[in-house]
Amino acid sequence: MSPTFRSLQVRNYRLYATGGVISNTGTWMQRIAQDWLVLQLHHGSPAQAGTALGITTGLQFLPILLFSAYAGVVADRIPKRRLLQGTQTFMGVTAAVLGVLAITGVVQSWMVFALAFVFGVGAAFDAPGRQAFVSDMVGPDDLSNAVGLNSASFNLARIVGPALSGVLIGILGGGVFATGAVILLNAVSYSAVIWALQKMRVTELAPFRPSGRRKGMLRDGIRYVRGRNDILLILAVVFFAGTFGMNFQMTSALMATQVFHKGAGEYGLLGTVMAVGSLSGALLGARRKNRPRLSLVVGAAIAFGLIEIVSGLMPSYLTFALSTPFLGLSMLIMINAANTNVQLGSQPAMRGRVMALYMMIFQGGTPLGAPVVGWVGGTFGARWTLIGGGALTLFGVVVAVLLFMGREHLTFPFGRRVGPTPQETADEVLAA
Repeated sequence: MSPTFRSLQVRNYRLYATGGVISNTGTWMQRIAQDWLVLQLHHGSPAQAGTALGITTGLQFLPILLFSAYAGVVADRIPKRRLLQGTQTFMGVTAAVLGVLAITGVVQSWMVFALAFVFGVGAAFDAPGRQAFVSDMVGPDDLSNAVGLNSASFNLARIVGPALSGVLIGILGGGVFATGAVILLNAVSYSAVIWALQKMRVTELAPFRPSGRRKGMLRDGIRYVRGRNDILLILAVVFFAGTFGMNFQMTSALMATQVFHKGAGEYGLLGTVMAVGSLSGALLGARRKNRPRLSLVVGAAIAFGLIEIVSGLMPSYLTFALSTPFLGLSMLIMINAANTNVQLGSQPAMRGRVMALYMMIFQGGTPLGAPVVGWVGGTFGARWTLIGGGALTLFGVVVAVLLFMGREHLTFPFGRRVGPTPQETADEVLAA
């Protein structure tokens, strides 16, 4: 088997990846349908539409900011397979409620806002467990490959999902009913992951060693991260990229409708074209055998910010669409390098809490950035959502590098040994 796909030799991971492709396709279908639903509910008012999209996106990611730290403690205390079965069921039911409300025609903006928040609660508890569960299936030697394949699965779905969603919405008339039908398909898709988790051989998973319930578990995780300059630099970089630069769900909708005056099909196609680049970046990450250097995280983040600014300046729908694969490529190289670096650099007993903090910083900034970006799009024009997002990403990365360059053990070009080892820091935490 090709080194790119070596993790698929593991039966449990193969099941998980199969279910993930189906579920991720449904997730991307709902993302397009949910945004289109918000646009339909605010049809005729571009300023209100941009703000409503920002609020929806912000509320969906707000629970990650509020609950991820506690979710990491939960992920370290109970079997991750059981945790994921519960979170996947919860998100499937939430999607079904939104779909039914849209199909019956009773849906209103406040309902979309509320259900986006509820869905985000499920995602907040799902993310750290899902991230840490990968190492339970494949072990440390194949972790980098499995992380890359997870991203490839997500972005393969990102190619199929938006296009399929746009086509189905168009066929069904392009209105509120059409969006509800697509969202219901996503609700059904969660059953694929639940089935895969149920069929796994528990004896072939890494033995579960729960962290005993005691006071200060969350504080210990924070202290562990504070002692790791390499992880702190990564968290700073992904915060700025995730908060201001990666609001494509919203910015693409505004660019398609307000700048290029396109419909649901063309909007869905933008997500598909971007995913081509993202899939390429994910497969490149899957081929990597060793822990990536921090310089790759920083360099990819800088490239991402520059390309985003250029994308915002593109004069036509065609040139804008052609720029998005490069945006997706740089984004995925950064995400994969950051994710793998954090997972491989964390002690197993701390991994759930560390990944929860990682997800909280990475995605939890969206509630802060999305309403601002949406307001900018509605007030100054959709192009500024990309230009401003790229500029703020560049600014944040440069500030983070300058700040952490002054820290002990961290020197250019950001070699692997930049702070205490996981065992050193863990010993300090346990001794404190």
